[in-house]
Amino acid sequence: MENKYFVIYKDMAKKMDHGQYKPKQFLPSEHELKEHYDTSRETIRKALTLLAQNGYIQKIRGKGSIVIDRSKYDFPVSGLVSFKELTKKLGQKSETIVHTCQLVHAFGFIRDQLNLSAKHKVWEVIRSRNLDNCRVILDKDYFVEKYVPYLTEEIAKDSIYEYIENHLGLTISFAKKEIVVEEPTDEDRSLLDLEGYHNIVVIKNYVYLEDASLFQYTESRHRPDKFRFVDFARRNS
Repeated sequence: MENKYFVIYKDMAKKMDHGQYKPKQFLPSEHELKEHYDTSRETIRKALTLLAQNGYIQKIRGKGSIVIDRSKYDFPVSGLVSFKELTKKLGQKSETIVHTCQLVHAFGFIRDQLNLSAKHKVWEVIRSRNLDNCRVILDKDYFVEKYVPYLTEEIAKDSIYEYIENHLGLTISFAKKEIVVEEPTDEDRSLLDLEGYHNIVVIKNYVYLEDASLFQYTESRHRPDKFRFVDFARRNS
C-alpha cells in the first residue's frame, strides 16, 4: 500500500501535468490541502517536498508554493551558439539588456582565466537575457583587446559573435566548457528574476580562434527552471 503523501503527490502532479494547476499559479495553502485530502499537515508537507524535488513547484518563503513552468528550452552544450542564434531557432520573443560594455585592465581572476599579464586590457560585457518577459540568463563576457579592439553597446545588444565573424573577419573555432551549479550572487539576484530560486546553473566558456588563440572567457549564468542542457554523444568502438 502506498504512503498517503505519495498518493497526494501523484494526484497533484497529475493535476499540474493536465493544466488544472497552471504555471505561476500558487497552490492552495497547506491548511486548505490538509482539509481537501483529509490528512495531517505533516503528510501535506511531505507531498509538497516531493513535488519540489521533482521540479513541479517552487516553495517561496512567506508566500507558499508556486507551480513551475516545466517547459524548458534546449540549450546545446557542445555547440558554440550566440543568444541571437539560439532565440531565432527557438522562435521565442527575446531581449538583451546591456549593463556594462567597457574596456578595462585585466584584473586578477580574468587575467588568470585568459592567461594575460597586468598590462593587457579586456572588453568587459555584462548582459541579461530576457525570454518571454523574464530575465533568465546573465552573460558575463571578457574579450581580449588584442583580438577585439572595439565594441559598443549597440554591438553587444545585437550579436558580438556576428560582429567578430562578419566585421573583424575572425573565425571562432572551439571552446572548453565547464558546467557548475552555484548559489546566486548579489549581482545575479539584482539582474535576474530569481525570486524563490536558490541555485543557478553556470556555463563557463574558454573560447578559441582557429589559430588556437584564447580570446574570450565567459560565464553564462542560467535560472535553473528554464533550460535543459543537451548534447549528442556517439560511442566509439
